[in-house]
Amino acid sequence: MRLPIYRILLIAVVAGSLHSCKKYMNMDHYFKDRMNVDTLFVKKDYAEQWLADVYTHLRGENLDVASKDYAPFNLISDDMFFGDRGDELDGRSYKNYKNGEYTESWTQGSWGSCYQGIRKASIFIYNIDRNREMSKADIAGRKAEARFLRAYYYWLLIRKYGPVPLMPEEGIDYTLPYENLATPRSHYDSCVNFITRELATAAKDLPAGRTNRDMVRPTRGAALAARAKVYLYAASPEFNGNTEMADVVDHEGKPLISQVYNEEKWARAAAAAKDVIDLGVYRLFTAPFNATDQGPAQPKTIVPPHHPQYSDASFPNGWRDIDPFESYRQLFNGALTASGNPELIFSRITELSNVGPEALAKHQTPYSMGGWNAHGITQKQCDAYYMNDGNDIPTSPRVPGFTSNATDYLPLPSDVSLQYANREPRFYASVAYNGSIWYRLSAIEANLRSKQVFYYRGEPDGKQPASPQFHVRTGLGVKKFVNPIDSHDGKVLGSFVVPKYEPAIRYAEVLLIYAEALNELGGSYNVPDYTGAHTHALSRDVLEMSKAMSQVRIRAGLPDFDAGVYGSKETFRKALKRERQIELLGENHRYYDLRRWKDAPVEEATPIMGCNMDMTVAQRDVFHTPVVIPSFPTIFVKKMYLWPISHDELRRNKKLTQNPGWTMPY
Repeated sequence: MRLPIYRILLIAVVAGSLHSCKKYMNMDHYFKDRMNVDTLFVKKDYAEQWLADVYTHLRGENLDVASKDYAPFNLISDDMFFGDRGDELDGRSYKNYKNGEYTESWTQGSWGSCYQGIRKASIFIYNIDRNREMSKADIAGRKAEARFLRAYYYWLLIRKYGPVPLMPEEGIDYTLPYENLATPRSHYDSCVNFITRELATAAKDLPAGRTNRDMVRPTRGAALAARAKVYLYAASPEFNGNTEMADVVDHEGKPLISQVYNEEKWARAAAAAKDVIDLGVYRLFTAPFNATDQGPAQPKTIVPPHHPQYSDASFPNGWRDIDPFESYRQLFNGALTASGNPELIFSRITELSNVGPEALAKHQTPYSMGGWNAHGITQKQCDAYYMNDGNDIPTSPRVPGFTSNATDYLPLPSDVSLQYANREPRFYASVAYNGSIWYRLSAIEANLRSKQVFYYRGEPDGKQPASPQFHVRTGLGVKKFVNPIDSHDGKVLGSFVVPKYEPAIRYAEVLLIYAEALNELGGSYNVPDYTGAHTHALSRDVLEMSKAMSQVRIRAGLPDFDAGVYGSKETFRKALKRERQIELLGENHRYYDLRRWKDAPVEEATPIMGCNMDMTVAQRDVFHTPVVIPSFPTIFVKKMYLWPISHDELRRNKKLTQNPGWTMPY
């Protein structure tokens, strides 16, 4: 007997998708009266409650931008780190992550939660058509939301674990013996094909925009942008002709990752990104400089050096009418509402105060100002930022000396190393260098609203024997996601923290996807758009690459790359990787980028450098001479490409195979 999936409410689901069958399968507690699915989906209110429950699995371990307990991958690559969790707590320290000493049981909530969301979304998709209180248009829209969610949960799984089991859409015959219910992992390309097909189908019935009340619901752009991300990963070296991953196999020993390179996958990624661009809905956010319809004139906080091509042109051709510093900073610090940000494509907006960007800001704020002083960046990340003219920073030797006042090297205050002078605006919006000014403008007392913070040994925010966890290990903190109004010290009168939303997908990322994918093309391709009604003609078009990349660069107050960069596939690839490292800092990309590019064996094994935190202010020259940070070991072995599948799931599903290098249960 084969039952449709909507009849399977109180029975065990296979493939290790659920940790506790009774807890995950029983939905009766959401309703006042016990009822079966035949009557449940007839009512609009009950159907809406069911769909709302499908959304709940986007939270917790499935957040993209969150604190280390929920999104540790945001803080365990070669760009950012955390220092407030040591071995004396639960063993999940930065050192454990970097040494590959984590186990199959760590942060496994995402596996079960994603499959719960997948199952619930499928039940909704197969039953919502029977609703008697919703219009056909409303039914189509809600079904599209469920399709998006189901596809997005699969995306989160394959990004973390690689190939995963695709569950039968039509349901499972639960009368079969348990061993026959086990579901093997599907080929990675099969997972990609299913996800992208579902997202394209969802996009057709999703609206172009949402009201403030419904901002958390996906739009057509969200579906298409997620589709572009999935295609990008599928085209990347980790999953496209990667013979080193031949040992990622199913229960019959068949490889699950393509062993033959296919350039057309890059064309699909480029076409998917172009679908988003062609919507004409999104644009990069820019804070105005001259008076425009966006608001009154504001003084420019950081003025890029004069450039004959860009200084006198309006955005997107130049930065005459924008403030590059505020254009980047306000994207993340809550200065914009979600509905007021033309760049935001997808976000989990609600219930993020304890785990999302606000939590990051709390951990980044100095200890002396009520924060945890625990998150920072590496010297590598600091040096990745360009000079304000677009050139690389000098490192051999580094710029000597310190500022003697607060006016000669704006925006640097006095007593700051000159190696931080004349950097691009994104640097000052993101990096808390030693001696930078921190604000908490919500404080009632004027003398508490700003403070120059130093990380020298013995300073309140430096290395202290009394609080060894709460210091920035490299002397390079983080200001991204921090609003100058924020005050995390409850003892300070007027303390207030600006609400923030998660930038899960934004338009700048889509532009970078488009440029990266075009760069990898050697031939010409005609790829259908998501509707199948039109075709994108694609090749390595330098003008198209520049059109996308230049917007990101100019918004940051930097000139576009020159012809020499665009003329070489290898040179542009290197520049693109650096641009993603800078632009997408702290947005949960770098960890996965290094893996999909197969750069992790080098980049994550390179020693982590930073300031010499054992030096006092009297030794400030030595403090600013980069050294290896001994408490941050680095190593990368092959098994660290993919996250291990938990032993509980492997015991539950006998056809489920473990990722290479990780142990199987006894």
